[in-house]
Amino acid sequence: MGFRRTPLFGLSENPVSEKESYSEIINRTQYWGQQMLLWGTHVHVGISHEDRVWPIINALMTKYPHLLAISACSPGWDGLDTGYASNRTMLYQQLPTAGMPYQFHDWAAWQDYMRDQAISGVINHTGSMHFDIRPASKWGTIEVRVSDASSNLRELSAIVALTHCLVVHFDRMIDAGEPLPILQQWHVAENKWRGARYGMDALVITSRATDERWVEDELADLVDELTPLAEELGCARELQLVLEIIDRGAGYERQRKQFQTSGDWKSVVDMTCDELDTYLPLVEEEARDGNSPDSA
Repeated sequence: MGFRRTPLFGLSENPVSEKESYSEIINRTQYWGQQMLLWGTHVHVGISHEDRVWPIINALMTKYPHLLAISACSPGWDGLDTGYASNRTMLYQQLPTAGMPYQFHDWAAWQDYMRDQAISGVINHTGSMHFDIRPASKWGTIEVRVSDASSNLRELSAIVALTHCLVVHFDRMIDAGEPLPILQQWHVAENKWRGARYGMDALVITSRATDERWVEDELADLVDELTPLAEELGCARELQLVLEIIDRGAGYERQRKQFQTSGDWKSVVDMTCDELDTYLPLVEEEARDGNSPDSA
């Protein structure tokens, strides 16, 4: 969706998509709603029963920085390098119904919450809750909205494979009677910020005892752990591309290097368009020369 926004230098307008809820968001949120010229990846994974939804969502939130780090590709805003790997994450949470979901214990608690939002008129204003991960009751899915929108199909397939495997992995843990992981809300919030700020260089909190590990090490171990499941699901090749992102770098790293080389965000946009066109991530030299990656 394209929202109207006022940039740092001069006035710029972008048309709002013809959807009533978008117009209502702009009317209600004013300045912050006008900043929503941004895109994210939404991955839907089907769930067999509503009783599983919130335990799985709470478990997925422990992997928030992992999904964000490999997808982060929004370091620039209004001609500036923000210093964040995912500035989109920081912008989007400014909307009153966006951001981290509450740690609901079960489906009944979610229904109570949504009933309150309907009575207070919040849903009438916004159309729905725009949580980073949320139930999509219409489709019978969990909708994971953590990741930035990838600039190429290769990295997108890695993001989707990891998301899919994590949801099924936690679902299988329920089948086995195993407790699902959950972190304190304040640890989840800190991990979200660290993922947005540092991306692949984030040191993330991994336990309720506040143990920490580098997200790259966490991701490598996740690929190893989930590979048998990925083979069963038919996405083992795509899951292995997570390791390629670790080696090559995520999108924000390529964009930042290109900007530092050229001093011009236009060249970053051109590189991103080339990635969209070729379906492949391009390193700095390849972006200038128009060549494809050797590992493609």
